Amino acid sequence: MPKVPVMQAVVDVLASEGVTTVYGCPGAAILPFYAALEHSPIEHLIVRHEEGATHMADGWARTTGNVGVAVGTSGPAGTNMITGLYTAQADSVPILCVTGQAVSTKLHQEAFQAVDIVRIAEPVTKWAVQVREAAQAPWIFREAFRLARSGRPGPVLIDLPLDVQRQEIEWDASIDAPLPVEVPAPHPPRVERALDLLLAAERPLILAGGGVILSEAAEPLRQLAEHLGVPVQVTLMGKGALPENHELFAGMAGIQTSQRWANAAFLESDLVLAVGARFGDRHTGELSVYRGRRKFVHVDVEPTQLGRVFGPDLGIVSDAKLFLHALLDAARHRAQRPDHAVWVRRIGQLRRELPRREDFDTTPIKAPRVFRELNRTFGPDTYFVTAIGLYQIWSGQFQTVHRPRHYQVCGQAGPLGWEIPAAIGVRTARPDAEVVAVVGDYSFQFLVEELAVAAQYEIPFVLVMLNNEYLGLIRQAETGYGMNCEVDIHYDEHGTDNVRIMQAYGCSGRRVVEPGEIAGALEWARGQARRTSRPVLVEVMIDRAANASMGSALDSVVEFEPVS
Repeated sequence: MPKVPVMQAVVDVLASEGVTTVYGCPGAAILPFYAALEHSPIEHLIVRHEEGATHMADGWARTTGNVGVAVGTSGPAGTNMITGLYTAQADSVPILCVTGQAVSTKLHQEAFQAVDIVRIAEPVTKWAVQVREAAQAPWIFREAFRLARSGRPGPVLIDLPLDVQRQEIEWDASIDAPLPVEVPAPHPPRVERALDLLLAAERPLILAGGGVILSEAAEPLRQLAEHLGVPVQVTLMGKGALPENHELFAGMAGIQTSQRWANAAFLESDLVLAVGARFGDRHTGELSVYRGRRKFVHVDVEPTQLGRVFGPDLGIVSDAKLFLHALLDAARHRAQRPDHAVWVRRIGQLRRELPRREDFDTTPIKAPRVFRELNRTFGPDTYFVTAIGLYQIWSGQFQTVHRPRHYQVCGQAGPLGWEIPAAIGVRTARPDAEVVAVVGDYSFQFLVEELAVAAQYEIPFVLVMLNNEYLGLIRQAETGYGMNCEVDIHYDEHGTDNVRIMQAYGCSGRRVVEPGEIAGALEWARGQARRTSRPVLVEVMIDRAANASMGSALDSVVEFEPVS
């Protein structure tokens, strides 16, 4: 077997695992890895901050379904990656972070930029490991990919001491391949019991969570819903699992990112079949209201998720896709075909009677009007990206999505600044796609330096900023304390000139202050993005004091519908 540099073997593993793009920043302690990467078919984008690299890898992974890869050197490079690892862990996204490290013999001597990144990363990864023997390196990378994909997907970190990177090992890439990933199938008696409960219900709902997206289960979900006539709700992470114009789409329940009519429908249901959903607190709110007297069947690929929030009437360990296929097959062999036409009509009635307004023509601009124009301008093939804040809540409430993996949102960790690097990851994963990132004025500046990456590598996307010159979500939360403390970021005429920031990075932008200007600005931005192959900003100045509808329980969401 030939001898090769160990980092060449590692890069060969990356390529064979389907990695086409790596996001990172070279440094002295990771240069042997970069020497191998330089002549590989894998594209590398140099980032301006290692956190940005992790979010780019995250966006790439959410879009492709494969493992995204971020690379950094030793010391602060790894610590800068922790937020990205946490975000990926929270949302079940498979990414791999590779860090350089000081030479092994110096780790106990407080060498320059030597930090125990493995111990730091352990709480926010599925596996964090340091390679201490060069011959182990390719096998550790194989195991990292297997583990990142297995069960509930998630992040891993591999730390590479410089002396280990410099060695040679015996390796033949031509006879190597990825390790198999075991996918848990449902136990047939539990599938039959789930079907019994579903057929006995008068007002059932299927709740599609992020697991439906991760397991590519949108098609069997649709087939099952149509076969049984059961309406489907989605969680924030499951948005796109069923087209929102489908007759069986029953909206999104929750205490923040939700529709009023969807909450009403959920409260009238008598059984919920939750597939790949973890019952997050922003979805459930007060558990006594959420649970009510309805029955719950909970299906999840990770056994320890069952019963974590509350004990379901039936728990099933399974991959979402395999479960939905098994349930559909079982239903097709049953003579009983329930008639839920009355229930479906009732949900349609609620949708007509309990909408939230979005047709505002007043100034300052009301946020729902922005999403009406977004929905009208961009088609179902558009990839949307958003992060955390009032704009994310409005996005969940008003933005329509019709395809799986076309709505990328950091749902659980909620790091500010996620949008720009995530949009870069999405666009590099789908070079021909149209990508729109909805961002707040505060979040925009957290990782704004990554605009330079998009400009350098000609990665176009549209940024739509809802600018209220406030930390809007925290301002709204502070009203419960009777205060308005350190959340106002307005100064001068419009505060920070975000259009000029775009221009400083070689990009372009336009500010909108009238509702009638939004549609034209969006069309201009999509054309400008195509012409320049760079990001384009539409900065929409919205009502500074506008609130989003939210509450503590599904039956007590406070509606803040503006008056036209």
